Amino acid sequence: MDDSRRTLLKMISAGPVAAAFVITDAEAEQAHHQAQAARQTAQRTRTAYQPRFFTPHEYETVKVLADTIIPRDERSGGAIDAGVPEFIDFTMVDQPARQTAVRGGLGWLDAEAHRRFDKTFLASADAERRQILDDISGHGAPAPGLTHGTSFFRNFRDLTASGFWTSKMGIEDLGYIGNTFVAEWQGCPADVLKKLGATRTAE
Repeated sequence: MDDSRRTLLKMISAGPVAAAFVITDAEAEQAHHQAQAARQTAQRTRTAYQPRFFTPHEYETVKVLADTIIPRDERSGGAIDAGVPEFIDFTMVDQPARQTAVRGGLGWLDAEAHRRFDKTFLASADAERRQILDDISGHGAPAPGLTHGTSFFRNFRDLTASGFWTSKMGIEDLGYIGNTFVAEWQGCPADVLKKLGATRTAE
């Protein structure tokens, strides 16, 4: 293992990785507020969003990853539309403890792409990128040699999901209506219970 790859693995492993990706409601709200303000400024000045933490190369990688994890579909926009890359960027600025693991993971992707295809993750073809992501995105035990990449991707996926489903678009996608007053609660609808394989208990 060369020195640069060893350094990346140390970065990913620094501290409890899972803890580095936990986002509280308050942190999510603050990151969304900052990201929305930055996007509005960029739109008003007709300039591209300038990341506060990530390098331009890292930020483009973040965008590709977020879009791959939650793409746009017929139901709603995807992670890009919801401002998830900006959300992640501001999360890194506000939460320094998360920076090393994320930066190390992005570096790991480039190192792995270089190992397999002799080019960066971004320069790789879509099929090549997906080959790497398929190998580190499973729910089972990581493949030999891919433990650090798997740890990074699983947590980056959680971070992307947090950014999307705490955004205005994500909340609308969930159909969440908040604490709405219900005059009479008649229980879970029969079709939903059937889908879940459950039965209504007697009162």
